[in-house]
Amino acid sequence: MTTTSPAPDLARRAEHGSPDKLRTAIGSAVGTTIENYDFLAYGTAAALYFNTVFFHAEDPVVGVLLGFATFGIGFAMRPLGGVIGGYLGDKIGRKPVLVGALLLMGISTVLIGVLPTYQQVGILAPILLTLIRVIQGIAFGAEWGGAILMTFEHAPWKKRGRYTAIPQAGVPLGLLLANLVFLWSSTLDSELAWRLPFLLSSVLIVAGLIIRYKVSESPEFTDTKTAGLVVKNPIKEVFKRDWRTILRVISLRLAESGGFYVIVTYMLSYLTTGDQPIAERSTALSGLIIAAAIGLVTTILFGRLTDRIGRRPVYIAGSVLLMAFAFPMFLLVNTGLPYLIVFVYIVAMSIIHDSLAGTQGAWFSELFSTNTRSSGASIGYQFSAAISGFIPLIATAVAVPLGWQGVAWVYLGCGLLGFIGALLTRETWGPAERAAADRVIAGE
Repeated sequence: MTTTSPAPDLARRAEHGSPDKLRTAIGSAVGTTIENYDFLAYGTAAALYFNTVFFHAEDPVVGVLLGFATFGIGFAMRPLGGVIGGYLGDKIGRKPVLVGALLLMGISTVLIGVLPTYQQVGILAPILLTLIRVIQGIAFGAEWGGAILMTFEHAPWKKRGRYTAIPQAGVPLGLLLANLVFLWSSTLDSELAWRLPFLLSSVLIVAGLIIRYKVSESPEFTDTKTAGLVVKNPIKEVFKRDWRTILRVISLRLAESGGFYVIVTYMLSYLTTGDQPIAERSTALSGLIIAAAIGLVTTILFGRLTDRIGRRPVYIAGSVLLMAFAFPMFLLVNTGLPYLIVFVYIVAMSIIHDSLAGTQGAWFSELFSTNTRSSGASIGYQFSAAISGFIPLIATAVAVPLGWQGVAWVYLGCGLLGFIGALLTRETWGPAERAAADRVIAGE
């Protein structure tokens, strides 16, 4: 009986990845699409409907603030989900976490669509909504790390930026689907206008579960487990060994997610509410939809670019653009001209946001070793989400005394954090790393 030596196996994986690499990327993308569909459906509903449906506030601004507060609560729970999902991912495998998180996420989202309103049950309505948001946040916190790491660890070494950008493209795809559904449902003159988007997510959930059950476990985790290198307590180990890297990931992620929620959630409310709305709701939603459709391509292109020139240069460029666009974007949308509003969404989403999101999957994964990768990447990613989830609330509160200029400073601050984080974080796919991969592929 003959056995295959590790070197040829490693060379084949470096060059070609696992046989399940594409299926894994697509299965992971389905989950991140559902995650972003569900979260963005809630953000849109909070901006447009929940101030009256669940929060009986006479002042519309107070109602929007309360809606965004429960939006933030879901994010506040994401670190707990990241800790749980990261720990289980490093201990028992990536795949069980993927399936379990998707199931929990789907059930909680559908439940929002059947909740009673304030007019029906009074104060119980916002209490139930908040409890469901807590469950949603935990599920979402566990989702991202498993999805990205499964894709990363199945992918060819030299194309990991491209492959991990596929599940990251679930962000614009989820945004696209959520806003298409809301654009359609907004024509309905009943509660179905906000209920249907949550109920329809059940279709995506079933599809995601079917695909994920067919995906094989991560080959790198399997190798780690076979070699007996699974650590007893990955959470303790990653904080002991990589706490500085976790802080860097938090900083990097805040640029992407903080800027994202200013554009996607706050900007929608800014444009369409108040005594004299700047734009029609359909204009704002159309801008989001167009930018999201473009983002399906640009996210993957930016991931591919990081394979060619490295992760760090792309992230620095995206952070600089984010800072530079903070004030111009408000000056442009304040004109009320539909084509300029659409232009702002395209620049902010398809170029600035997607350059950051398309880089994160590979870069964050490469910063940690295999036996603590799930814990480290998930904790850093989700702790930043706990902060950025309150960005719409912060932006709305800051806008009361300072107007749109205050929100522009919040947006600029997010970009500054990303820029500093990128300068302080090591490159993981520079010329030396690419040359090393070439040598492995060549069998040297």
